[in-house]
Amino acid sequence: MRRAIVLSIGTAMLIAASASAHHSFPSFYFEDQMMSVQGELVEFDYRAPHAWVHVRGRDQDGELQTFAAEWANPSRLGRENVTRDTLRPGDQVIVTGAPGRKPAEHRLHLKSIERPSDGWRWAGMRR
Repeated sequence: MRRAIVLSIGTAMLIAASASAHHSFPSFYFEDQMMSVQGELVEFDYRAPHAWVHVRGRDQDGELQTFAAEWANPSRLGRENVTRDTLRPGDQVIVTGAPGRKPAEHRLHLKSIERPSDGWRWAGMRR
């Protein structure tokens, strides 16, 4: 009986830790707003829990900044034919997403990305 209680408590703690580790996007991003950044891909970080795209582009004041765009989970992207080789440093891209709540961090929650040179585009789950 004691072992069952200890096991139950341990399981509950693991579940709670897992749930708190994943964040709510609206707590970090203005999900009701959109902005676009056009520029050069600096890095494509294809790893769990979310892939990241880092783009060097101009902010609203015309200053060059590196923007970090938080994308989907790699397993979801893989199902949508996005692999770690889909984007390469130097690609010219346009990233559109919800801006971060802390403007100085230059972050976005990526909603779409396109590479005009060849017409490639990702705009969420294809149905």
